[in-house]
Amino acid sequence: MNISLCATQEEGLPAREIERALEESLSGRALKKVLIVPPDFTRYHSNAGFITNFYYHFLTERMHAHVDIMPALGTHVKMSREECAEMYGDIPYECFFEHKWRTDVVPIGTVPAEYLGEISEGTWTSPVVCEVNKILFAGYDLILSVGQVVPHEVVGMSNHSKNIFVGLGGSKFINASHMVGALYGLERMMGKDNTVTRKLFDYCLTHFIPDLPILWVLTVTTAPGGVIRTHGLFIGEGRKPLEDAIALSQRKNLDIVEKPIQKCVVYLTPKEFKSTWLGNKSVYRTRMAIADGGELLVLAPGIEKFGEDEGVDRLIRKYGYVGRERILELFRTQAELRENMGTAAHLIHGSSDGRFTITYAVKRISGEEIESVGFRSADYDEAARRYDPQTLSPGWNRMPDGEEIFFIPNPALGLWISEDRLKEFQTQGA
Repeated sequence: MNISLCATQEEGLPAREIERALEESLSGRALKKVLIVPPDFTRYHSNAGFITNFYYHFLTERMHAHVDIMPALGTHVKMSREECAEMYGDIPYECFFEHKWRTDVVPIGTVPAEYLGEISEGTWTSPVVCEVNKILFAGYDLILSVGQVVPHEVVGMSNHSKNIFVGLGGSKFINASHMVGALYGLERMMGKDNTVTRKLFDYCLTHFIPDLPILWVLTVTTAPGGVIRTHGLFIGEGRKPLEDAIALSQRKNLDIVEKPIQKCVVYLTPKEFKSTWLGNKSVYRTRMAIADGGELLVLAPGIEKFGEDEGVDRLIRKYGYVGRERILELFRTQAELRENMGTAAHLIHGSSDGRFTITYAVKRISGEEIESVGFRSADYDEAARRYDPQTLSPGWNRMPDGEEIFFIPNPALGLWISEDRLKEFQTQGA
């Protein structure tokens, strides 16, 4: 059974309509032990917090089931008690388990080199070992994989099998899959289905865990002014929920701008973005809209580090965002980059390759640190006085002195493409 809900009004689906669909998704099931895999705080605007809270109470109070929750952290840091309360409401913190991507995983299969060479057009020709968190095999009657479908730099469109194989994946697979996508080219994939990385994830789903009782619960959202609007909810056990969600997200989350942007100003909310590992969504999601020779100014008051863990942070500080060709050269010669391919891929993604400048305006680390990894730096307070994120409107703005800028209040919710690159986007890659 598949459930597909699309809002008929711009305000999105009413809460009660979402609740009815969630209740229907459990109809006729005899459940004693359930695992929920929602996104972490970096996907706050997915509305997965509301959905997870409803499922928890319905399952425990109406169906008397035992419920565990493991946020799909991937390589991100553990959610705090305060973050869980803000995102998921009154669910007891003790119900949440941390995904430890370096240690708590088991291998479940190997994707053949021949297959990877075929789907990557020869850009990757080695086998890839797939690992996932061992909790998935703890005897659950149902695994509810909850999350948002939105353009994504690694897979094209986020969620579905990515929620399991990256969100609950191990270091070997996360590293390899990110590098597979980076070598193929993120601009060939963002905003699309059936990319090389998606095919890799789907292969693992079909071949390695076909019998796991996973129910996909996918949203398509926007958040104008920070208010979540759920435009679609797609629930089911196959691939159709993903395909339906992608079709809607391509309408709601792809922003076509009529001309290349000379100056793009992006604001990163401090609650969501504390590292450039996350904050570089401002680079990924705007790069197809920024003009050659243009500027990206990132207003990032919450940035306090580069990587989400100490090992990744150290590597970013050491090698920096120095461009695709330089990172590939270092990748061939530096063993620690080959052993941390996800970081190497991130360094490729986070550079404009000299096509436009990237300036981070920060408060919690020094400008010298920002410049040491290859970005320009600016004083946050000074930049925010001129480009006040509280008064700018999403999209084009004309400053008092005549300067034209394009403002994006949250880069995680979309993908921006200029009209002159639209045909290239439509025909390139998958």
